Amino acid sequence: MRLALGITYRGTAYHGWQSQAGVASVQQVLEEALAQFAAMPVRVTCAGRTDTGVHGINQVVHLDTSLDRADFSWVRGTNRFLPQDVGVQWCRRVDDGFHARFSARARRYAYVLRESPVRPALESGFVGWVFRPLEASGMREAAAHLIGEHDFSSFRSADCQARSPVKQMHEIRIERHGAFWRFDFEASAFLHHMVRNLMGCLVAVGSGAREPGWMREVLTARDRDVAAPTFAPDGLYFLGPRYDACHGLPDGAAAHDWLPGSVTAGDSAATFP
Repeated sequence: MRLALGITYRGTAYHGWQSQAGVASVQQVLEEALAQFAAMPVRVTCAGRTDTGVHGINQVVHLDTSLDRADFSWVRGTNRFLPQDVGVQWCRRVDDGFHARFSARARRYAYVLRESPVRPALESGFVGWVFRPLEASGMREAAAHLIGEHDFSSFRSADCQARSPVKQMHEIRIERHGAFWRFDFEASAFLHHMVRNLMGCLVAVGSGAREPGWMREVLTARDRDVAAPTFAPDGLYFLGPRYDACHGLPDGAAAHDWLPGSVTAGDSAATFP
């Protein structure tokens, strides 16, 4: 029997999603909790690995098991053994052909940024920070250069293991809500550090350090050295994958209602074609 689970986690205390020797990871604590509930070893496959400090809103995993329990039992039973900063939100039975990674049609990230003369304290670890005022129209103009299928090598880390740097960027939204900026990205897939590297360039444009057309130059250069430095992971949230409706899986929208801008994320003024 194959199950799909939706996982939410605070990434602050973890060295990313993937299990690694000698350090804490989200995958490790989840598999340990599942093994305790199921009384047998359990391995999971995720929709998208996240880096150190990155948070997960609707990470989707699948697992194969012979243990027949109700969906709510998998949720409540596994959560009993998880730390407070990781939680299973839902469980669904899926067909054997479903794959958390390969069945995904797209993936979504949000970056929450605070604009303030001094660094945030209460929000530390949950938002990025910029002390220079940002201007929206320039960032939106720069972001428009990224829409479509492109070689994103300029925004790829040296450690990236993706077979190809070519990805399809479906949408970028940029909105301001009081002191907070919210950047939403949806693409076919993302390269290692891609969103954080895009954020570094967008903030460079928004602060006036670069012109909007510079983003196109960076993109076409296909050279990481010409782009801005990698932005901090603190404000980055993996909103989750998108699957075909036939799989019947939740999209996790309710899980990120508390993020700045969730209610008005469909504002057409901030949406790119």
